[in-house]
Amino acid sequence: MNTAIVGSSGYGGEILVKLLAAHPKANLVAVTSRSEVGRSVSEVMPELRGALDQLKFEASDPAAIADRDDIDCVFLAVPHGVASEFAGPIARSGKKVIDCSADYRISDPSVYEEYYGNPHPDTELLADSQYVLPEIATEDWTDKSLFACPGCYPTSILVPLFPLIQKKVIGTKHIVANSFSGTSGAGKQSNLAFSFCEVNESAKAYGIPKHRHLSEIEEQLGNAGQGDVIIQFNPHLAPMNRGIISTITVPAVESSIEDLYGVWNDAYGDRPFVHILEPDTRPESRYTVGTNRIDISAVKDSRTGNFVITSAEDNLMKGLAGQAVQIMNLWQGWDETTGLIHV
Repeated sequence: MNTAIVGSSGYGGEILVKLLAAHPKANLVAVTSRSEVGRSVSEVMPELRGALDQLKFEASDPAAIADRDDIDCVFLAVPHGVASEFAGPIARSGKKVIDCSADYRISDPSVYEEYYGNPHPDTELLADSQYVLPEIATEDWTDKSLFACPGCYPTSILVPLFPLIQKKVIGTKHIVANSFSGTSGAGKQSNLAFSFCEVNESAKAYGIPKHRHLSEIEEQLGNAGQGDVIIQFNPHLAPMNRGIISTITVPAVESSIEDLYGVWNDAYGDRPFVHILEPDTRPESRYTVGTNRIDISAVKDSRTGNFVITSAEDNLMKGLAGQAVQIMNLWQGWDETTGLIHV
């Protein structure tokens, strides 16, 4: 299958280039970048010398991509608001779109406007799109025109919580999620706040109390079957390049730790990218960086009556590019690990 990437020179776009260049069933035939037009991929990404010397960055033109007959699937690795400029023309040309932005993650346009500050740019395509977190997706998603790839923070929270809410092992009240992300989560930008001296040897909370990813998290948890879910989500910037750690506290109600692990094992026992660790083992971000894996574990605090759940993932892999390729694999009916060797 022939693929293209819009926004190939950002952190997530670079990972997508590397994954698709090595994918045994995908041909990378076009890459775009507004800042690198005319340069070869191997010049911008020297680690790909000898592999993509002939492929050059093209201008980011949605009409030009839509008109090409040699492209089957387009990955959008551009910011929210920008993605919709490409998604509409490309999807309406008959190509599949896998969008890594937030433009099609929220099904309710009013919620999108509340959290992102503007009316939804394309409600028609929104109705023909599907949010796809592979481990919790229903089976009827592959016929949509656009697949919305989940955000990095939401993945780290939804994977451990969704089946627990679905099976009523936990309730929906008093859930607190504290998450820490590496600085690559902010993308490539010339901003003093993300310069080395500002972020090194320091950590800070931000986006409190209403980070944009909260809308996505709550909507998906609401789909688990216990009605609306409101959580306290506290994101932090951590002094590391890549990775996400989330620590989630939720009342255990009448459930035991064995109940929790039983649900996890039923839901994820055969899923290659979810690794369930023993209660006495804590996930660490360094062991997931470079993989499409999410590691999860939990303990029950007898003193407070809470479950304390932890997860770790690579924000650029399971939180973005790797998950997008996983979606492509499942859509095509390929083994979901194809081209994602670190399982």
